[in-house]
Amino acid sequence: MTRKVMAPFLMLMTACIWGVAFVAQSEATKLIGPFTFNSIRFLLGGLVLLPVIFFMRKSVKREDWKAGILCGIILSAASLFQQYGIGFTTVGKAGFLTTLYIIIVPFLGLMFGKKVDKKLIVGLALALAGLYLLCINGETEGSINYGDVMILICAFLFSCHILVVDRFAQKTDGVIVSCIQFFVGFVLSGLGALLFEKIEMNAIVDAYVPLLYAGFLSCGVAYTLQIIAQKSLEPAIASLIGSLESVVAVIAGWVILGQVMSRREGIGSTLVFVAIILAQLPKRENVLAETQESIDLS
Repeated sequence: MTRKVMAPFLMLMTACIWGVAFVAQSEATKLIGPFTFNSIRFLLGGLVLLPVIFFMRKSVKREDWKAGILCGIILSAASLFQQYGIGFTTVGKAGFLTTLYIIIVPFLGLMFGKKVDKKLIVGLALALAGLYLLCINGETEGSINYGDVMILICAFLFSCHILVVDRFAQKTDGVIVSCIQFFVGFVLSGLGALLFEKIEMNAIVDAYVPLLYAGFLSCGVAYTLQIIAQKSLEPAIASLIGSLESVVAVIAGWVILGQVMSRREGIGSTLVFVAIILAQLPKRENVLAETQESIDLS
């Protein structure tokens, strides 16, 4: 299976892991502070990748350091706003507002000379409508609070992270960049925890399940899969597939927490899936070029 075929599946796996992580992060807010939570999850994520780098005898290049440090700074900031915001808003609104990066990414990309296909704009509109139906219910509709503002800032920062990953994807090793960014996040979040939070070992032990999931899977596995997948995906398409984390979050809430998906949420999920399929359809000129190439070869 070619890299271009595998990339969407890797990004889909990333979205699934991130979707379930919303449940873990929500539970963690009841036990430990956001700086403490993020510092430990980043440490675990970095430790997971060290054996991989060692056994595969990977060498670290200058570009890997540059990308890893920059990604780590942005990722630690985005994760802080997300974890802090989740404690002041509902999980549904947090999921919707976080995935607004699917709208922000292509518009930020325009500033750096990226072209946005009309078909993709339609897909973005469908995804936005679907995520709205999926995550915002009638009781919370139209309201916004302090936590919502934090999540909005988080969405903007995640958009910047996607674009930075895209900028360095072809020149760097995805596993090494992930490892570096996690240790950068660990240091920055750890400093924040020492300065602004009271670290209690009993609380950390009580939060071991969310921490292990967020550290080993959400960080160690998911962010690495994202970087590898983006080597063969446009940033806007990667963000669209990544937005499926909201769909997975609803399913995880149903399976783990016993929440039932309403008809409104079902329609929203369908719209998001349609948007993903639409975004994956090749451009007309690409299809014509491939057809002409086949004719020439025959």
